[in-house]
Amino acid sequence: MAQLWGGRFTKETDQLVYNFNASIGFDQKFYRQDIRGSIAHVKMLAKQEILTEQERDQIIGGLEGILSDVEAGKLRITSEYEDIHSFVEANLIDRIGDAGKKLHTGRSRNDQVALDMKLFIRDEITELDGLVKELLEVIERIMEENLHTYMPGFTHLQKAQPVTLAHHMGAYFEMFRRDRGRLHDIFERMNYCPLGSGALAGTTYPLDREYTAELLGFYGPTANSMDSVSDRDYVIELLSAMSTVMMHLSRFSEEIITWNTNEYRFVEIDDAYSTGSSIMPQKKNPDIAELVRGKTGRVYGALMSVLTTMKGLPLAYNKDMQEDKELTFDALDTVKGCLALFTGMIDTMKFRKDVMEASAKNGFTNATDAADYLVGKGVPFRDAHGIVGRLVLACIDKNCSLDDLPLEEFRSYSPVFGEDIYDAISMKTCVEKRMTAGAPGAEAMEQVIAANREYLQGGRG
Repeated sequence: MAQLWGGRFTKETDQLVYNFNASIGFDQKFYRQDIRGSIAHVKMLAKQEILTEQERDQIIGGLEGILSDVEAGKLRITSEYEDIHSFVEANLIDRIGDAGKKLHTGRSRNDQVALDMKLFIRDEITELDGLVKELLEVIERIMEENLHTYMPGFTHLQKAQPVTLAHHMGAYFEMFRRDRGRLHDIFERMNYCPLGSGALAGTTYPLDREYTAELLGFYGPTANSMDSVSDRDYVIELLSAMSTVMMHLSRFSEEIITWNTNEYRFVEIDDAYSTGSSIMPQKKNPDIAELVRGKTGRVYGALMSVLTTMKGLPLAYNKDMQEDKELTFDALDTVKGCLALFTGMIDTMKFRKDVMEASAKNGFTNATDAADYLVGKGVPFRDAHGIVGRLVLACIDKNCSLDDLPLEEFRSYSPVFGEDIYDAISMKTCVEKRMTAGAPGAEAMEQVIAANREYLQGGRG
């Protein structure tokens, strides 16, 4: 058992205790971050003349050799080591001898793991940001192609008023845009370096924490050594942000599942993103959308688990905090996989524009516009509401839409109806006359799309 401690102990750790305590099975993900942090630490120690330049070069050469060998598959990270830190340090000592024993000068595993986790999460946020941006680019393309694709908008899952597919997709654009903003905010808050905090109370060595932070791309060192080693706020924030991403993906998936049903037929999911049935040959199932919807609970569970783990911990570091890693790693893999697959699914999905428009027309989504037409002719709105309500009942009895009623029937309910009623309640008019900011009219949507395009050409968040 390769451990970084033992002088205080007179016998070996029980194997079951060792296995229970060890984190190498999951924190081996940190090997790049651990080596990167160690190289920065050694450069700082040499700058402060705590190490000689020769020792610095020996240690850095050894660390770079370990990284190269792990990446090439020549060196395996095995359970013989307690954690990734002991793996790196033990192999370094094997390679360069006593100089390797000076690597840990001025630091603790507590600030070391805090650094590794921050470096790892920072890289993951950058990757997540890229995946969300790719999804936004696909949504933007669908919006640009469907400015005049009319469809029903819903409240309570009931057809309400006509909108366009561009407008409907634009709602999701806003949601995922805010998700990118949350990731950006987390990055900004967490980007301070804990290395140099020691176990909890800093160190007596004359470390230059600003220099270490600069080498690792942080904005500066953390301000309190106890907070530095016991802070996992940024992990909770990330899990919360990822839960929100998954909630948005799940809502979108729910709609796609509904739209894919035989009753709606709004969309055709590409064969590459569908599956069949082992017994029913006619089936084409929206499994990707269903799995995304299902995996949302998995990410929520990680958030609740870490919140529960952290809620009763006194300062500073406690071993309980080791539990953040597996949960966060799993949540990250889940969210990244869902984003990539969902983006591919909607990028290849076909929209049945004629079915969407017919659904809006036959669902009386133009009823409000018919009432507004009467108001424009001097009829009080409450009376207009009642007149159109009775017209809708008549259409239901006749199994037709408002557009299909003859003018004589309109006039039998109110004499103010004229030939212009048909233009007033056409899908095109109902949508295009809604031109206020945020509305589905083409003029308003063109401005939104132009702003979206400019946003996507910018940087993070």
